[in-house]
Amino acid sequence: QVQLVESGGGLVQAGGSLRLSCAASGSIFSINAMGWYRQTPGKQRELVATITTGGSTNYADSMKGRFTISRDNAKATVYLQMNNLKPEDTAVYYCNADVNNYDTGRRSDYWGQGTQVTVSS
Repeated sequence: QVQLVESGGGLVQAGGSLRLSCAASGSIFSINAMGWYRQTPGKQRELVATITTGGSTNYADSMKGRFTISRDNAKATVYLQMNNLKPEDTAVYYCNADVNNYDTGRRSDYWGQGTQVTVSS
């Protein structure tokens, strides 16, 4: 199976920074894209940023200029550098991977367990 392990969440003051990491492992033949999404209670999970293996990135408008997504393809790891954090960024952040699974021979989406980011004012 495929597992995504997230780390780097925590409590920070408004204006501070955090760096999230997500490492993918398991029956991975290749990864087409990885990304970060976030969710707060009562809201739909929303896009934060995605990045393809080729390096193409996509950001939600509210994150542009503050968040930066990057990948280390050799480590099957995606990062999210979050700067100038705001209280409204408080959410559970989930890692996502679009994986070509070696064992199943199929292309599937996988999700991490989520990591809490809390921004105090």
